Amino acid sequence: MLYDIGMRLKASYDPPANGGRHVVCMAPADLPGQQRAITSLLSIAPAPDERTDRTDFFGNAIVEVAFHEAHAEIEFSIRSRVDRAPPPDPADRSPPLDRLAQEIAAVRSLAPAAPHHFLGQSPRVRVAPEITAYARFAARPRATALEIVRELGKALHRDMTYDVDATKVDTHPEDAFAARHGVCQDYSHIMIAGLRGLGIPAGYVSGFLRTLPPAGQPRLEGADAMHAWVRAWCGADIGWVEFDPTNAVPAGKDHVVVAYGRDYFDVAPVKGVLRTSGSQSATHSVDVVPVQPAE
Repeated sequence: MLYDIGMRLKASYDPPANGGRHVVCMAPADLPGQQRAITSLLSIAPAPDERTDRTDFFGNAIVEVAFHEAHAEIEFSIRSRVDRAPPPDPADRSPPLDRLAQEIAAVRSLAPAAPHHFLGQSPRVRVAPEITAYARFAARPRATALEIVRELGKALHRDMTYDVDATKVDTHPEDAFAARHGVCQDYSHIMIAGLRGLGIPAGYVSGFLRTLPPAGQPRLEGADAMHAWVRAWCGADIGWVEFDPTNAVPAGKDHVVVAYGRDYFDVAPVKGVLRTSGSQSATHSVDVVPVQPAE
């Protein structure tokens, strides 16, 4: 499926910021066999005084920019055309938890996709007893790793309420879980914490979700902004599997990947530092419009 994707993120400062450095992660990923970024253009206004394009440890496309002069606002905008292939629906050849631990231990690699990076605490997610207990309750005895991923994602969709006013970008997963309210970032962080608590490696996926659903299908939650979902390592046979707990569906052709990380901190669309003493505000908009099925 071909998509035209547009995102605009604008930050305003009062009084103007005297300088700043930012790390930008907004461009759709190029994933062989899964997703092809045909075109991608990142525009920044005002023009930065410094710009460096690089790839981070997890293979994500990163742009670093710096501003030396005072500025009252910054606007980052991305325009992309992406060919997204439907991910395969894997047959469940994943092991139960005890054998999964053995398969993780057998991985003798610390490459970016190795499961070891996604088991312990990360900057925004820690293993919390109450979330681990919830994840264990959602999983039936002797369930396979893939079954646990799907059941936990469905349980969070059932028990959580999607609420854009309930949390902020720095809300802890434990607080969102206690309130049972949040947005896609919260659903994903809670699910990651639960899976890691059970010994299933889990990471964070940032991306875009199709804005206009096919005829007769409901609009998915989270389509008005950058979206987030979860990837979990379900054993040596099937590897990484992606699931969207906000909508209780496997990530599919309507999910366009931007970046992979351990949690939101690794893949925030824009992060950095400013020289300022005033207030700041931000607005953003997203459009993911299907063009036509790819040939």
